[in-house]
Amino acid sequence: MTQQQQYWVPVDDTALYVTDTGGSGLPVVYLNGAYADQSHWRHVVAGLGDGYRHIRYDERARGKSKRSADYSFEACLRDLDAVLAARKVERAIFVGWSYGGVLGWHWADRHPERVVGLVTVDAFPVGLTGPEGAARIRKLFRRMRLLLPITARLGMGARMSADEHADVNIELNEIGAASGPVLERLTRPVRFVLATGDSLGSQDGEMDEGRSTLDPIVARNPNISISARVASNHSKILSKDSPAVVAAVRDLDQFQEAVDQSSLDQ
Repeated sequence: MTQQQQYWVPVDDTALYVTDTGGSGLPVVYLNGAYADQSHWRHVVAGLGDGYRHIRYDERARGKSKRSADYSFEACLRDLDAVLAARKVERAIFVGWSYGGVLGWHWADRHPERVVGLVTVDAFPVGLTGPEGAARIRKLFRRMRLLLPITARLGMGARMSADEHADVNIELNEIGAASGPVLERLTRPVRFVLATGDSLGSQDGEMDEGRSTLDPIVARNPNISISARVASNHSKILSKDSPAVVAAVRDLDQFQEAVDQSSLDQ
């Protein structure tokens, strides 16, 4: 694997830790889960190998990136803009897991001309919403407040308070649940890789019920398809089933090559 270079990208009141393998290959930009750092993509990066340019970054207060006063979804969209500008990336394949998947839909909706395609790893347009959902999420994170510093060191939590963790999750659930129309109007190819198990804080079967919301969207938007359904759960999908994600990226790359060749032949 080509040696990756490390960079700091300033944005708003913070700075993001970015790694970039460089080279002339098609850029693949990785969008992390809500509290995860870039290390979770290591199996996917290794599986794709040197033929691609791999760009990863830690969101605000995750991994090595600095803290901020703003952890909103819009701030995350600005962070992606800043990383792409700093690394001079005009078009890429975007691979997003969980929170990063939803982020990818919304960024692609705003900038379709810059998207070769999207791979969405176990994200879907559903969420715990309203006062009852918010209360349930906030209760979960307050119960976990003593564990959060440990999860941050393991790359599965942020350097945030329990309430800040909850705020991020509450906003994500509201945005995710309202994202059906965004998915239905996406004009770039999207490949979903879906797990089959639950995640922390979900109750029996809730995750699979959420995944089923994709069925009518796939039926209505020909740009969207399910690339794979894998055996692992939401938390373990990148470590246990990375080959399925690798295959989805390669499928998008081959699809774009076929489109480009068809344009040349006409």
